[in-house]
Amino acid sequence: MDRPPPRGIVVTRYGHGLDLRHIECIEASHPVPDAAGQAAAQRLFELAQSLQASDHLVVLLSGGGSALLSLPATGLRLEDKQVLSESLLRCGADIGEINCVRKHLSAIKGGQLAVAASPARVSSLIISDVVGDDPTTIASGPTAADPTTLADAREVLSRYGIAVPPAVQRHLANPAAETPKPGDTRLAGVDNQLIATPQASLEAMAVCARSRGITPIILGDAIEGEAREVGRVMAGIARQAARHHQPAAPPCVLLSGGETSVTVRGGGRGGRNLEFLLGLAIALDGAESVYALAGDSDGIDGSEDNAGAIVTPATLARAHEAGLDPRDRLADNDGYGFFAALDDLVVTGPTRTNVNDLRAILIAGPPAQPDSQ
Repeated sequence: MDRPPPRGIVVTRYGHGLDLRHIECIEASHPVPDAAGQAAAQRLFELAQSLQASDHLVVLLSGGGSALLSLPATGLRLEDKQVLSESLLRCGADIGEINCVRKHLSAIKGGQLAVAASPARVSSLIISDVVGDDPTTIASGPTAADPTTLADAREVLSRYGIAVPPAVQRHLANPAAETPKPGDTRLAGVDNQLIATPQASLEAMAVCARSRGITPIILGDAIEGEAREVGRVMAGIARQAARHHQPAAPPCVLLSGGETSVTVRGGGRGGRNLEFLLGLAIALDGAESVYALAGDSDGIDGSEDNAGAIVTPATLARAHEAGLDPRDRLADNDGYGFFAALDDLVVTGPTRTNVNDLRAILIAGPPAQPDSQ
């Protein structure tokens, strides 16, 4: 007897959907959730609740799921989550802190989707976009036990001085609202497997560089911090390679991944990769033979239409000719306006994968000559 076709739902951001044969594809908002994402999350949750012990739920997870699967916990409104999401994204909090709060305001995150499916078998195939590849953080871990607590969520909101609506305060103070923890027997039938990671992407980039006679230097897949400051540090490493041939002689390329953060103080546009590149360009100050590319692997840097941008030794000179002040643009968090005016944005369209941000800084030129003495 023929088996019935699989049934299910895929939720992705607007403009990234595909026509599928058996699976319904729904588009919703990212990085701030909307009603379409809430409705899709409700349907996914109800689908999980309908399963029997003989069923098998296959969950495909990648970064972005935190915003796309937004199902407020009982007593909370979508508007509460939208306001808090915007505040967390603008205050400089890292993704672990943001997702700690998200999990504790949700009915589906922090292992709760898997609990809803119990006793069915659950297999999650996960593309990592977070530092450390932690399944409890990726997409806020809907199928993973949550080691963070309500107290942790309250502490994050307090640390960043974020105004908390009364309903959220009551929810975070209610012990009954705690997420499932490691050892919860309802999660015994869950198998979480990583199928793609930032490190694997960096290693692939390194292979590509070697094939072109360029020495790759992988600085790490877990680079965090304020984006503009990370740019300054990377500029220092690039200058060391260009001037002193350390940690490698040119031609070499500095490769890194991870997720920086941006503390928004201005009114400009742009994501963390453009903020990084603008900080890098200012610190390099036109250094010869240094070129850079940074972008988000999903094709969208923040909420704009670009994946990232490029920096060359001529970036600041061209900006001056165009009447652009890079420091003013950085102060206004306007990396998009800066690089768009130079026609240096990188626009790929949806890549339909997400292994976090990827950065490559090329130090060009001939290798160092051997010492004659």
